[in-house]
Amino acid sequence: MRFARPRRRPKGESIIPMINVVFLLLIFFLMTARIVPPEPFAVELPEAAVETPAEGQSILHISAEGDLAFGGAQGEEAVLAALAGFDPDEPLMLRADKTVQGAVIATLLPKLASVGIRQVKLVSATR
Repeated sequence: MRFARPRRRPKGESIIPMINVVFLLLIFFLMTARIVPPEPFAVELPEAAVETPAEGQSILHISAEGDLAFGGAQGEEAVLAALAGFDPDEPLMLRADKTVQGAVIATLLPKLASVGIRQVKLVSATR
């Protein structure tokens, strides 16, 4: 008896190269992405006409109520303790709500100077 040979199914294309490309893209985007932690509270920036925007990595937040936050620290004492080891050559970015009184910022500046902060830049929204 002669039986017909079973037909071989055509070999499908391998999905492994596509998986490799997806993982390479994932690694690329993870390496190049800048992950920014969320702001501790909502801050509405004051508007100003400036030619060069304030730039820096370290940001001190001041809420409308005058609460301070820096990194994971909240409250004046915790923020000043967190800023104690701050690099004096690096500018500190100050994101203050537009309703914060100038007196609050004026009393904060000497306290920042006492922990070694030498440069403070006020962040504002451009018009």
